[in-house]
Amino acid sequence: MLPLVRVDRLWRTGLAGSIPSALSFLCAGVFLFAAARRVFDAAAASAATGLFAVNPNLLYLQSTAMGEAVFYACMMALLYCTIRFRETQGWALAAGAGAACALGSLTRYEAWFLIPFAAAYFVITAHRRRAAVAALFAVVAVLGPAYWMVHNWWLTGDALDFYRGPYSAKAIQGSAPYPGHGDWRLAWLYFRTAVQLSAGPGLLWAGLAGIAATLLKRVFWPVLLLSLPGAFYIWSMHSAATPIFVPGLWPNSYYNTRYGLAALPLLALAAGGLVALVPQRARILTAVLVLVAGNIHWALHRNAENWITWKESQVNSEGRRQWIREAAEFLGPRYQPGSGILTSFGDVTAIYREAGIPLRETFTGDNGVIWQATVTRPDLFLRQQWAVVMGGDAAQSAINRAGRFGIRYRLEKTIVAPKSPVIEIYRRI
Repeated sequence: MLPLVRVDRLWRTGLAGSIPSALSFLCAGVFLFAAARRVFDAAAASAATGLFAVNPNLLYLQSTAMGEAVFYACMMALLYCTIRFRETQGWALAAGAGAACALGSLTRYEAWFLIPFAAAYFVITAHRRRAAVAALFAVVAVLGPAYWMVHNWWLTGDALDFYRGPYSAKAIQGSAPYPGHGDWRLAWLYFRTAVQLSAGPGLLWAGLAGIAATLLKRVFWPVLLLSLPGAFYIWSMHSAATPIFVPGLWPNSYYNTRYGLAALPLLALAAGGLVALVPQRARILTAVLVLVAGNIHWALHRNAENWITWKESQVNSEGRRQWIREAAEFLGPRYQPGSGILTSFGDVTAIYREAGIPLRETFTGDNGVIWQATVTRPDLFLRQQWAVVMGGDAAQSAINRAGRFGIRYRLEKTIVAPKSPVIEIYRRI
C-alpha cells in the first residue's frame, strides 16, 4: 500500500487501499481452490471458491482498505502449505506456512491464535525430525508478532501498547458492558447471528452439512484450522473487549458485524466438500447445485441494504461523512502549503485526503518526541498556523495549553454532525 499512497490520485480516491485488498482477495481465492483441490477434487474446489468469492459482504470489504481480504490470503496460504507438507514433507512448505502466519499476524490478531495449532500440526504430520520442522515453522511465524511488539515499543515505549494502550480495543471499550462478555451462551448467539447475516442462510446450512460430511470422510485439519478464527472471536467476546452488535439483538445496532465472516472460509470449503460425496459423473452438476443453494439468498436480496457489512459502514458513518465533507470544503480552499496543521491522527485524517492536503502538512502525536516538546513548550516550538481538533482530543489540549503561553488561535469553523464529536477548525492569530 505504501508505494501506492505516494500517488496523490490513488490516495485521494481510496484506490491506494483498495488495490492491495483486491489483490489479496484474488490470492485468497487461488489458495483456497488449490487447497480444496488437494483435499477433494477440482469440482469441489470450484464450488468452494465460488461460494467464497461471490459473497457480497466479502466483495464489499475487499473493495476497501480493510484487513479481512489480506488475512484470508494469508490463512488460505497457510492451509495450502500445511496440506502440501503432509503430502511432500518439504521443509520449504513449513517455512512458507510460517511466512503466511507471520504476514497474517501483521494483519489481524486471530492469526496469532493460529500459530500454536499449526505448530502442533507439523509435530504430528512430520515423518522425521518433527521438532526441527515445527521449530522452523514457529521461528518464521513468530517474526510477525515479534516485529509488531518491537514496533509498539519503539513508538510508545510499551511493547503491549496495542493491547492496553489508549487506542487499543480494550481502552476504546473501557468498562462498558456488552452482550456476551462473561457469558458463553450470549457470545455464541451474537457470533452465530453475525455469521448467518454475513454468509447467508443458504451457505450456513450447506456449510454445516458439509462440515459433518467432511468429518465423516476423516478430513480433520482443514475443518479445525478454518474453525479457529471463529473460536477466537467467541473467546474474545467472552473474555476480552470485543463486542458484536447486530440488528435483531439488543442493542439493535451495527458494530463489528464483519467478524461473522470469520466463518466464511470454513463454510465455503465444507459446502464444497458436499460435491465430493457424489459419484464422479455427477460432481459438476452437484457443484452447480451447491453454488445455487449457497447463493440463492443473495440472488433474491440483491440490494446493498441487505449486505450487513456495507449497511454497518453506511449507518455508522453518516455523521462522520458529513463532518469530513464540511471540514474539507472549508479548509481546502483556504489552506496554503507549508502553513502546517496541528491535529490528531485517525478519523480526522480523512479531512486532508478529501481536501487534497498531504499528510506531511499535519503535525500529530505520532511525531513523537517533537510533539511532546511542542505541547510542553509551545512558545518555543509551535509553528503550525492551523489546528483541526475533535472535541477533547490531544490537539484540543495542545491548543488550550498554547493559550497559557500567549499563543492565540481563533475559532474559524465549528461542525456539528449527528452522533459525532464536535469538529473545530482554528487559525493562528
